[in-house]
Amino acid sequence: MGRTPGMTLIVKTVVRLIVWLIFLYGIYIILHGHLSPGGGFGGGVVLALGFLCVLLAYGRAFIAEWLPLPFLRRLDYSSLMLFLAAGLMGMAAGGAFLRNVLAKGHLFSLFSAGLIPILNILIGIKVGLSLFFAVLALAEFDPEKGAEE
Repeated sequence: MGRTPGMTLIVKTVVRLIVWLIFLYGIYIILHGHLSPGGGFGGGVVLALGFLCVLLAYGRAFIAEWLPLPFLRRLDYSSLMLFLAAGLMGMAAGGAFLRNVLAKGHLFSLFSAGLIPILNILIGIKVGLSLFFAVLALAEFDPEKGAEE
């Protein structure tokens, strides 16, 4: 019987069941960052850990098939540009960089912080994908070949 890449069937099954809960928890932390502890950075780290679990359980080849990596790279770069655009909108409105240009809404509701939830989402995407791509680059690096590739 041929050996499949990644870890054992038990680990793969557990990861297949819990990875969606990890992603859901990361999204929850990002979306509720202005109401409770958390936010874009913490939620982005949780999202990256979800991708990392899949990478460890299934291997690099599965990640290349499972995820649209070129799209995720563009999304990673775009999140930074959108964050910059959100900051410049405050300056265009006659204020400082990252000035709130949206209505604040009702106190203690999900849409109560103006621009902050949008910035949390952009930071979460940037942190999650950047950490994942850093780990993926380390997983693909071969110390025998060095930086020749």
